[in-house]
Amino acid sequence: MRWAAGAVLRDRNAGLYLSGVVVSGFGTSAMWLAAGVWVKSLTGSDSLAALTTFAMWAPVLVGPLLGAVADRVRRRPLLIWTNLAMSALLLPLLALESADHVWVLFVVLAVYGASGVVQDAAEAALVASAVDSRLLGDFNGLRMTANEGMKLLAPLVGAALFTRFGGASVALLDAVTFAVAAGIFALLRVREERPGAARGAGRRTAWAEGARHLRRSPGLRPLVWAGGAVMALAGLNGALIFAVNDKVLGHSPAFVGVLYAVQGAGSVLSGLLAGPLLRRMPERAFAATGIALFATAVALRALPYDAVALMCSAAIGLGLPWVLITALTAVQRETPGALVGRAAATANTLIYAPNALALALGAGLVTLLDVRALLVAIGVLGLMTAASLVRPARAGRPVAKPVDSTWS
Repeated sequence: MRWAAGAVLRDRNAGLYLSGVVVSGFGTSAMWLAAGVWVKSLTGSDSLAALTTFAMWAPVLVGPLLGAVADRVRRRPLLIWTNLAMSALLLPLLALESADHVWVLFVVLAVYGASGVVQDAAEAALVASAVDSRLLGDFNGLRMTANEGMKLLAPLVGAALFTRFGGASVALLDAVTFAVAAGIFALLRVREERPGAARGAGRRTAWAEGARHLRRSPGLRPLVWAGGAVMALAGLNGALIFAVNDKVLGHSPAFVGVLYAVQGAGSVLSGLLAGPLLRRMPERAFAATGIALFATAVALRALPYDAVALMCSAAIGLGLPWVLITALTAVQRETPGALVGRAAATANTLIYAPNALALALGAGLVTLLDVRALLVAIGVLGLMTAASLVRPARAGRPVAKPVDSTWS
């Protein structure tokens, strides 16, 4: 088998885009950790520190509206200017030194999250037109690997900077990475026509076209539904991690960091394997395999053995991204170019919003029910979700075929 990652990296646009993702993702991951620590150090409030994550996640709830922006203008200039705007927006944080002005940080984080939704939609659309369709699965897998790799490294750098120089140093680092990413995106060579503007009532409801496209597509609808269902289960699993660490494994809270690190390593490997496997398996079968691996690993976390716990963390990191990569790749391939931004943003909302809601639900359930029973229940629900994806094939209805294996 010829490893297609090389073909992706040799593609000029794909290589440049991935470089932008690595640079920008490094700053974002560092800021993600530092924001909560910064608020905690200024206010002493755990609840306000926790709200920093919510502030960055909240805009995903209006993803369809924000995604419409990516379909109204050319995507490459949008990426350049949003990155430059975020670089400038972070600069006021350099003067943040007291709890009285912590609201400035929350405003910046909310705009940060909204910008991220717009950029994700623009990137999905731009990649769909700039990268060979045969390489999309490999590309999205490598993008996942790049993001997860930054999540392993950048928080350590951010924590070190914060400890030595304070939060302003992390904000400055993030601002610089945004500016560098803008420069990288400016080097992309793509031809884009100016999108036509909708008029009248159609213009007022144009943001909903992405949702209508997903609902009407027999290929996309089950993948997006499965992605949302699995991310809800992942949210429940995430809310249980400290209970697993304490009540099942009997470790100090610091061991949770080890579990997360192993899961991150699994996600890095997942991205490398996704492209080759996605070309050799039907989309639904590939997504279902990842879901089943995730579900089985969650259920096995109920066993009180460190080795099993570490293997389960790796398996969760390996399997969970596959349905996400499959869904995004399918949206890029099966959506008309003028609609990709809205469809991708809507898909992201439908997939990731349940995760945030499930985190809150899981925090309540863990106080009421035994963590082992919850883990097994999550595993069973995950296996049912996996089965729902492959059931149409057994009934004789057509399913998506593997992608052309020319690049394999």
